Amino acid sequence: MDDLALPGMLHAAFVRSPHAHAAVRAIDAAAARAVPGVVAVVTAADLGPIARPLSPRLEGDGFTPTVWPALAGDRVRFCGEAVALVVARSAVAAVDGREAVTVDYEPLPALASVDAGLRAGEVIFRRVFHRGDVDAVFAGAAVVLGETFAHGRVAPSPMEPRGLVADWDGEALTVHASTQSPGVLRVALAASLALPESAVRVVVPDVGGGFGLKAQVFPEDVAIAAASRLLGRPVKWVEERRECLAAASHAREQRVEVEVAADRAGRVLGLRARTLSDAGAYHVYPTTQALEPLGSAAILPGPYLTQAYAYEALAVRTNKPPLGAYRGVGMTMGAFVMERALDLVAARLGLDPAEIRRRNLIPREAYPFTSASGMIYDSGDFPKALEQALGIAGYEALRVEQKAARAAGRLIGIGIACYTEYTGMGAEVFRRRGMPDVPGIEAATVTMQPDATVRCRVSFPSQGQGHATAVAQVVADRLGVPLERVRLERVDTAASPIGTGTFGSRGAVSIGGSVGAAADRVRERIVTLAAHLLEASPADVIIGDGSAGVRGVPARRMPLADVARLAYAPPLGGLPPGVEPGLEATVHFDPPGPTFSGAVHVAVVEVDRETGRVRVLRYALVEDCGPLINPLLVEGQIHGAVAQGLGEALLEGLVHDTDGTLLTATLMDYALPRADDVPGFEIGHLETPAPRMPGGLKGMGEGGTIGAPAAIANAVADAVAPLGIAVTSLPIRAETLARPRKERT
Repeated sequence: MDDLALPGMLHAAFVRSPHAHAAVRAIDAAAARAVPGVVAVVTAADLGPIARPLSPRLEGDGFTPTVWPALAGDRVRFCGEAVALVVARSAVAAVDGREAVTVDYEPLPALASVDAGLRAGEVIFRRVFHRGDVDAVFAGAAVVLGETFAHGRVAPSPMEPRGLVADWDGEALTVHASTQSPGVLRVALAASLALPESAVRVVVPDVGGGFGLKAQVFPEDVAIAAASRLLGRPVKWVEERRECLAAASHAREQRVEVEVAADRAGRVLGLRARTLSDAGAYHVYPTTQALEPLGSAAILPGPYLTQAYAYEALAVRTNKPPLGAYRGVGMTMGAFVMERALDLVAARLGLDPAEIRRRNLIPREAYPFTSASGMIYDSGDFPKALEQALGIAGYEALRVEQKAARAAGRLIGIGIACYTEYTGMGAEVFRRRGMPDVPGIEAATVTMQPDATVRCRVSFPSQGQGHATAVAQVVADRLGVPLERVRLERVDTAASPIGTGTFGSRGAVSIGGSVGAAADRVRERIVTLAAHLLEASPADVIIGDGSAGVRGVPARRMPLADVARLAYAPPLGGLPPGVEPGLEATVHFDPPGPTFSGAVHVAVVEVDRETGRVRVLRYALVEDCGPLINPLLVEGQIHGAVAQGLGEALLEGLVHDTDGTLLTATLMDYALPRADDVPGFEIGHLETPAPRMPGGLKGMGEGGTIGAPAAIANAVADAVAPLGIAVTSLPIRAETLARPRKERT
């Protein structure tokens, strides 16, 4: 994004609050306006007439809306919230101008924890659910276990932070944006600036990573677009890393109080859960603060046979940045809670962690299966995946080695995690969730040109998942052209078909349902036209290797380019009856999901007795994401997701003090995983096709991040079990595992 330059372009820098909660008494911008190169200092008063605040909607009971202005007016509600925008001829001048702005704040008491928010009555989302006779199940259970689990705040940290260039030409707005959801951004900007949607164009360059962060629309997006309209010139903003940590959406901070009822054999009979999310100051657009607590509560029963379940899901407003979408949103916490709870039940009953899972996993023949939370799992084979993963890891031998290591004083632990994840959601899912601002559909246009090269335009951008490769594979296979003859164009709402975006493991499903279907329609035209030219029945025409031919007659072939040219320049006498000129098709696809992927992870760790440092020794897993379009891309997604999950389990944590001030504002303080923190991976695959999805495809981009924290937590808990140390929160801090100093001397 920072490489993009437009004629007359200005640069922007935001003035941000150092307080978590404060009244804004006055903003003095005189010194900033005197800085060489500064063109304007924009405040809420300037934007008020032209920029409406973001106010996400959620249909249904239990929702309290919030209004998030482009720039804070008389009050700031989290440390890092923007109060002014300095626009200058260079990025350096904009930063210099930012430092010269003086803001008179009156600090106010801050709600810096979920408990403080609860006491203040700041519940902005609440939903309850009940299935089965939960009370009776608990009353008759042989084992009842209760525990509270917690997860700290983490920061989505894409390689390229947020950024955009807005260009108002007097009649229309063009925005070049590092976004996962160009269609959503277009609609939000049009609504905020009171423009028709046709007057807003969103162009997506290389995104540089997203992980859910860039699926959302932020006040900064509105402010930059409004500034361009106000000044009549292009305006660029590229987020600094400190801003990304302090003022972008965060993720995960949640507490779950759970109770498990089980019989004497370890079979889970019922669950009760209360999920409490520290939502921050505002709902995020477009998904709202329902995403984290509701996602955790809904997926918590996991791939297990439990039927009786009751939950309460709450989002509590605090003076922190809002929580938002991040890889595995909601599902990571749900898996962590369920997998830790299973291990605790196993320990209570003297069962091996693998055995208690065998007794509870949904068998393949039970699919489709309605989960305890009411989700319909369409497919899966977790018993087989578990045995395959245990075999890859050499589980029985690991237990023998662990026993010998413990005898030698080493703290070795083995952890298992099974999880299922919802993927490929379409409009029906988002409407059931009450999210009217998430369209849910995707689309693709496939065009074979006269020289038989193929251009594809899709509604969903890539953030590093390898969409260009996957799209090219699907198209090349359907149209019989070499891979290098297929080109995926960048997403541009002025030219690309209308859709939603890439998030929630929707990429593969969207490719199958839109790109694949569009390519099939183009193929039908090619076959019909080739049959006419070759004087054969369409049923006998085969295409491949860049040519069309007649089955069983090798001599009767012709280049696809010859067929394609006639589609655009019909011969004397015209095209065959019923065949229109051109070779192009557009397909809009509404995924009939969700479809459920899943995996089994096995982690082996060693905990240093003296320091508490955790080292991951081995990591094995088996992933079921249906048919694999490209195994290399799938495994690359697994590697990256598990690395993020390891960071989440052992390293990453945003820390705010009791006044709501961020203490981990740089990468010196916020510890992302490094290459030497990540082990080698042993990966197996299992394919249970999705019965309702084109090609049986499922999503899988989030899975490793869902499973890794649970597997690592169980492994660490297993390692320190002889010391009587409980593992109930993430990240797992070394100081909580280290031997007390007095025991060392």
